[in-house]
Amino acid sequence: MKKLFNYCAVTVITFSCFSCGSGQPDATKDAKDSNMTKMDSTGISDSAKTQTAASIPASVSKDDATFVVNVANAGMTEIQAGQLAQQKGMAKDIKDYGSMMEKDHTAAADKLKAVAASKNITLPPAISPDMQTNIDDLQKKDGKDFDKSYIGMMVDDHKKVISLFQDEVKNGSDADIKAFASSTLPTLQHHLAEAEKCKKMIK
Repeated sequence: MKKLFNYCAVTVITFSCFSCGSGQPDATKDAKDSNMTKMDSTGISDSAKTQTAASIPASVSKDDATFVVNVANAGMTEIQAGQLAQQKGMAKDIKDYGSMMEKDHTAAADKLKAVAASKNITLPPAISPDMQTNIDDLQKKDGKDFDKSYIGMMVDDHKKVISLFQDEVKNGSDADIKAFASSTLPTLQHHLAEAEKCKKMIK
């Protein structure tokens, strides 16, 4: 799974260039670095492992670990964007959609945390600087402009993230991470369908 969540849009499920040199602390990059260190420790002796962080199971590929970190980053962003939609959305459909995003992605995040903990995968505690910029940009919009920008991003982002989840289901190495991707995929497809309906209504 060489494609990562790298597309510049506004939501969590906005996967934009995760580190564009903003100079701000990047929790997502730190989490990825931590996981790579733990994975690189797979070949060291057991005695050496006891002096470092426990390694990630061999069943987890680097692409699996990256997928988990990116999904966590995306999920946190999606929740924040959904909260904004409930606060700033003008149309009831937009507010309702934002509520669904917050609820569904909070549930998905809880499942992801459990999977990550079982694999000793480090998750980011905060969204990446680029996603924070996207949230900040969305927060500056109001009324119908907000509604159109938010739902347009939801449509674009979900099309891309669905493809990434499908890739993990097909090519992932770890059975538990693949199972998470497979069980979450129908929800994302439902989100896309609902976002497309809302987009047509706001024209």
